[in-house]
Amino acid sequence: MRVVVQRSGPARVRVDGEIVGEIDFGLVLLVGVGKDDGLQDAQYLAEKIAGLRIFPDEEGKLNRDVREIGGAVLSVSQFTLYGDARKGRRPSYADAAPPDMAERLYEAFNDALRAQGLQVETGRFRAMMQVELVNDGPVTILLDSKRQF
Repeated sequence: MRVVVQRSGPARVRVDGEIVGEIDFGLVLLVGVGKDDGLQDAQYLAEKIAGLRIFPDEEGKLNRDVREIGGAVLSVSQFTLYGDARKGRRPSYADAAPPDMAERLYEAFNDALRAQGLQVETGRFRAMMQVELVNDGPVTILLDSKRQF
């Protein structure tokens, strides 16, 4: 699994003009599921994200996680994180999971975040979505359950 973690102020997702998920502040997650991913990937990344210390403490050091600041999570499925544009100009999505598998693991990931004590709002799987967010920092981290960067 690949997750882009964005520290955020207000954020929302719209589908056909309707707000389907919204947070006041916390993390916006763009979540991609690969064809080789499993439940252990979802669990690993949920635990990693819940404890990710990217919020400032009283001294301005990045020592607090999203739970400590009372933030929420807006999780948005994004298969395009598996786009490979090394050849030509049109990305290949051959490494992305098939939709049924991706949806199951995306939902398992969101459930694992909730099990970590987080409020989780979501977009709508397989829908055309408009994501609005206010970058906080900006602070953006790329996580991949298969690779270390």
